[in-house]
Amino acid sequence: MDKDLRFEPVTADRWGDFETLFGPQGAFYNCWCVALRLPHAVRTTMAADERKTHMRERIGAGPPPGILCYADGGPVAWVQVGPRHDVPQFNSPRTVSRPLEEEDARDPSIWAVSCFFLLPKLRGKGLSHRLLAGAIDHARRRGARLLEACPIDHVKQSKSVALCIGSTAIFEAAGFETVAMRKDGRPLMRLELRD
Repeated sequence: MDKDLRFEPVTADRWGDFETLFGPQGAFYNCWCVALRLPHAVRTTMAADERKTHMRERIGAGPPPGILCYADGGPVAWVQVGPRHDVPQFNSPRTVSRPLEEEDARDPSIWAVSCFFLLPKLRGKGLSHRLLAGAIDHARRRGARLLEACPIDHVKQSKSVALCIGSTAIFEAAGFETVAMRKDGRPLMRLELRD
């Protein structure tokens, strides 16, 4: 399977694949990947189908908010990657992922890779490295200058749900460097994509 991975931006015509991948539970506890898009007070009052509709409308509006990974004829993983301004909660002054400079949150050339979702049967097999490489390539091709992330250092096991934000080791292996440490185990990391 590994050699046959294919990455595609998630667009309106790929909604069915996104929905299939996320399954009836909407990935992590019916999140539908809105956690960094909507304030906690808003998303926690929404029903699962409202979160699903929100994400469907976001994908339909474009530009693509991330990429889907395909293998063996179907979708197997998702990476949320795009300009920082597209994930407002990633920029909240109260979060460890907040930008170094306030204006970075509005700079269309500063992107964030902020969420991973893999089919459960594929977790713990090293696929995250390939997913991150796909996200880096996507960001570079779309004109990003910097790509940032706020991964987690330690989890009890490689299949932990906490890894939806990615592990520090994966980002280090891809060349990201720590630019801020606001909480132990949660570095803000950055990769320069162009001069």
